[in-house]
Amino acid sequence: MLTVILLLGTASAQLALQGEKSSRNDRDHQIAFQAAEAALIDAEMDIQQSPDPLRSRSHLFVAEILQDEAVLAEGECGAGMQNAWLGVCRQLRMESEAAWKRIDFLAAGNATTAIPYGHFTGRSFQTGIGTLPAALPRYIIEYMPYRGPGQSAEQVEYLYRITAVGFGVRETTRVALQSFYRKMPL
Repeated sequence: MLTVILLLGTASAQLALQGEKSSRNDRDHQIAFQAAEAALIDAEMDIQQSPDPLRSRSHLFVAEILQDEAVLAEGECGAGMQNAWLGVCRQLRMESEAAWKRIDFLAAGNATTAIPYGHFTGRSFQTGIGTLPAALPRYIIEYMPYRGPGQSAEQVEYLYRITAVGFGVRETTRVALQSFYRKMPL
């Protein structure tokens, strides 16, 4: 009788531990997901109108500047933490591999660097221990020509593909989200 009770107790303890591990992993995934969503919103603010006028580069996201071949060549991404084009990539016309596949979302200060949250908007995001993400979420912006229905070839607008990566409590937990954004006229 004691052996049966011991086996039932052991099985119950194992089930409880598995449930706890499962809920911890789910919580970690949700934290990473929310961090990635925050990075998408930060990127949209970066494109549209940054709340920090000293860091803002929203004036660069206009057709007249983006059409200039000297800004970024096809398939090229901006480099250097001081560069105004950091994390901005120009889409290839016949793209074999999207820019977000070539970007190292963990690297800092090289040509394939993603933008850390708040770098151009001045916003802050807490990271650390406990239930906070292990690292700042990051994003890149790819711009591509867009012509709406009824627009002529001279009327070029740009559509922005934003790819964001958020981290969970463990840095190995990552969630990547992608959205398309069209800048609204001010």
